[in-house]
Amino acid sequence: MSAETPGFAAALSQRVSGWLGRSTAQAVAATEQAALRSDRFRLEREGEWRRLEAIVMRIEAGRLRAVSDDDLLALPVLYRNLASSLSVARETSLDRATLAWLEALVQRAWFIVYGPRDGLRSWLGRFLGGGWSAAVRALGVDLGIALAIMVTGTVVGWLMVASDPDWFYAIMPGSGGDVRVPGASRAALYGTLFGNQDQSGLGVFAAFLFSNNAQVSILAYALGFAFGVPSILLLIHNTTVLGALLWLYHGQGLTWELIGWLSVHGTTELFAILLAGASGIHIGRAMAFPGQMAVLDAAAAAGRRTALVMAGVVLMLIAAGLLEGFARQLVDSTGGRLAIGGFMLAFWCAYFFGWRREGE
Repeated sequence: MSAETPGFAAALSQRVSGWLGRSTAQAVAATEQAALRSDRFRLEREGEWRRLEAIVMRIEAGRLRAVSDDDLLALPVLYRNLASSLSVARETSLDRATLAWLEALVQRAWFIVYGPRDGLRSWLGRFLGGGWSAAVRALGVDLGIALAIMVTGTVVGWLMVASDPDWFYAIMPGSGGDVRVPGASRAALYGTLFGNQDQSGLGVFAAFLFSNNAQVSILAYALGFAFGVPSILLLIHNTTVLGALLWLYHGQGLTWELIGWLSVHGTTELFAILLAGASGIHIGRAMAFPGQMAVLDAAAAAGRRTALVMAGVVLMLIAAGLLEGFARQLVDSTGGRLAIGGFMLAFWCAYFFGWRREGE
């Protein structure tokens, strides 16, 4: 038995060596075959890839006239073929650099074939040339609801502080040393409105009003998905501040002076809040009364309708900030301030409701 062992071991070693050799050879052959298929795959399609890249590069460089009619007609087909090739290429042994190039080319070609056709200038022209105003008018009854809520909030703020002046401190944000409090003299309140362009306190208060109203506008729209209830509450809360201020200055015979001080930027800023609140209410109403649509689908459709409105609200808030930072500080008379505020109110009303594009 012991004499046969070396022979058995040698035979086993030979068999193992042969098996390993065949396995290695098969692995090498499989690798070579895969590489051959990969090379063949690339060679068969690389011409189309290069052609598509050349077309995309010309269009991206703004040389559309340099693209032949045949290339333009072939562009969608070349893109679809490339997208199909990329899905296959990910399963083959193409190198990473080639895969990255193909993925980037697919993205670039997608924007050429399916991306937006207009640039920022063209979009802005359509937006300001009637798209924004049409979107505002499409809100319809929601604008009336938001306006009624804002008027109600102003009246409520007035009545609350008139019945109990302590409500003023709950409504108005407190700040140390602010003279705008119940019991303040006429001279003190008058001094907050005129002749203080260089005083930092007025600038701080103006900055607060702008930031507060901007936050209210954004939140009134963003929270519209809760059936519009938060939007309504925000409009009421924000306008109670206006009512409280009107009560305070009215008590000292400075009603028109305060209105003039606020109107310079307020006709624009409050209009922006009105549009944002109406947009939030519009979404809330669409969710509460979706009709034949699913609730989420109705909310999505309302969101698309109000997106243009909110893009304009941002522009209005910027304009209000500029008016607040410059015009109100430079104009130190009630008549001049009322003229600026009245002009801005007339401008927005005429733009949104008086002017129509052709075909509307």
